[in-house]
Amino acid sequence: MIMILYWSLPMILFICGLFCFVSNRKHLLSMLLSLEFIVLILFFMLFIYLNTVSYENYFSMMFLTFSVCEGALGLSILVSMIRTHGNDYFQSFSIM
Repeated sequence: MIMILYWSLPMILFICGLFCFVSNRKHLLSMLLSLEFIVLILFFMLFIYLNTVSYENYFSMMFLTFSVCEGALGLSILVSMIRTHGNDYFQSFSIM
């Protein structure tokens, strides 16, 4: 019973994060925030899984390192997009 509670809350939060990521496609900042929320929920699920099967938490530290690098890369893309285009709307950004 307690394992169902351990896994149901993160899954509901993960689905909510995916819904926010898909529905907020107007601003880059809101997409980056929802993506970071998804990464935090994945870290929480990984931490629960590693504690359940009694593994070491070394892999979770590697996951946190890569997620911090992903966040810094997203913020640098956001800053460069605001400097070149003046805003973070996806409508003003074109590939051509």
